[in-house]
Amino acid sequence: MATLSRSWDLSPEEAIALQKQLAAQVIRAAQLGPVKTVAGIDASYKEGLAQAAVVILAYPELELIEYAVARRPVSFPYVPGLLSFREAPAVLDALEKLSARPDLLIFDGQGIAHPRRLGIASHLGLLVDLPAIGCAKSRLTGRYTEPGPKRGDFSPLIDRGETVGAALRTRPKTKPLFVSIGHRVDLPASIDYVLNCCRRYRLPETTRWAHRVAGEGTAS
Repeated sequence: MATLSRSWDLSPEEAIALQKQLAAQVIRAAQLGPVKTVAGIDASYKEGLAQAAVVILAYPELELIEYAVARRPVSFPYVPGLLSFREAPAVLDALEKLSARPDLLIFDGQGIAHPRRLGIASHLGLLVDLPAIGCAKSRLTGRYTEPGPKRGDFSPLIDRGETVGAALRTRPKTKPLFVSIGHRVDLPASIDYVLNCCRRYRLPETTRWAHRVAGEGTAS
């Protein structure tokens, strides 16, 4: 896996082939130990640089423990469905700066709810061998019916006859989030962890902290 994590100098065609290869290795069953820390991961772009932020929160308290930021030049072109190849190098750099490995990763992006079943949560969850969840603000693939109006209501996200995630209502009268397996979790656990990380807002606290740090480079 270590060699795969450095395989970023690829053409879009090579990246698609690699996605198909790695997707078969994603574990869709719950293989988590006790979850005492959860990490939020986000990336932003500025002046040709990708800036990735990883924040670690205590779980279930959701209090900030640690964060790391990394920046890298963006070399991979913008291609829908291949965003992990733009963001992953900086995210991996940020993860390496942490003093301890988190128990669970929650990405602002897709897991297996992806045309080739390898969004960034699955791609990086697999590479670093950590449980990971995709929690995206918008749908990339699949169809769903609008979930019920209450917090915790959800409906399956189905693509080509396969359930690849869920449209989850995290706050009444707001748009759903799109939750999917990243790696080493199942869908019910993914939904539960995302809900438990949502307090007063639509987005989980992991994502809110990561957005702030990725955009500003600081948690202050």
